[in-house]
Amino acid sequence: MDTKVQSQKHEHNEDGLIVGLLLDSKGGAREVEWPEIRSWTPDAGVLWLHLNRTKAEAQTYIRHEAGLDDIVVEALLAPDTRPRVVPEGPGLIVNLRGVNFNPGADPEDMISMRLWIQKRRIITTRARPLMATRDVEARLARGVGPKDEIDCLFELAQSLLRRVGHVVEELSDAVDALEEQVVSGELGKVREELAHARTRTIAIRRHLVPQREALARLTGEKHEMLDAIDAVHFRELADETTRYIEELDSVRERASVVQDEVLNRLTERQNRNSYVLTIVAAIMLPLSFVTSLFGVSLSGIPFASEPNAFWVLLAVLAVIVALEVVVFKWTKWF
Repeated sequence: MDTKVQSQKHEHNEDGLIVGLLLDSKGGAREVEWPEIRSWTPDAGVLWLHLNRTKAEAQTYIRHEAGLDDIVVEALLAPDTRPRVVPEGPGLIVNLRGVNFNPGADPEDMISMRLWIQKRRIITTRARPLMATRDVEARLARGVGPKDEIDCLFELAQSLLRRVGHVVEELSDAVDALEEQVVSGELGKVREELAHARTRTIAIRRHLVPQREALARLTGEKHEMLDAIDAVHFRELADETTRYIEELDSVRERASVVQDEVLNRLTERQNRNSYVLTIVAAIMLPLSFVTSLFGVSLSGIPFASEPNAFWVLLAVLAVIVALEVVVFKWTKWF
């Protein structure tokens, strides 16, 4: 059965069950519906429930039928939360964030996924569709998915992080392209695009820092569900998250440098234009003074009756311009 297709079909189910899977401990799974979910016992196998926490039936199951403590219920249904890991009795509360690839959404508007992991059962909830869960479902459909609940947690976290990496790489490439535009003098809308890139970088980094801390805690958490091998796997994810955070810091710094270069080039262009206008004004000032004197409507203007007076005046003005150019060059105005 292609569980990925089934999950996509159930994305908008009013009962809140996006997908229910019973893992076979060999990398595969079969889909289950509410009747089998409600009658499930640990002996039946590892159960993974992926629920839409905004739907009433899913909320009812979590609050009254799943046998969860109040703190776990609150963690799975809370309207907002930060990435974290909290041991709670026999299980773990894990909150992670994934990139928002839904149509019309901004990737940096990251989606929260809440997880409750205990022996033989995983419950995950979200409010908006996440591609990462579909990735894991597809692997289970091919028989190469997680074999137990901790494997499922690892693969979900890995898929979330892989998609974050794609966005970080796109941001880095975008800033590189903007830098090339600035170097080539094509400023255009570079300032607006840089501001957008920096905003996206800050938003993603804000969620990745606590997510790194959450993954790092899984490496050192003394819990019956985690062993040394699990610690190594989650350490790799924490280190990978650190690399993405460092890359985001680099992107932000490069964007700031490019922004400064844009401002410098704009200032230089403005200064150059002002300089040209100043030179033109300095050249025209004495010419305007001379022409204004000869343009007054008073009697006694010298050479007013001479037929060649106009051409003589032009010659005098040309000489004045030449003298000004010599003086400006001598004083290193240009």
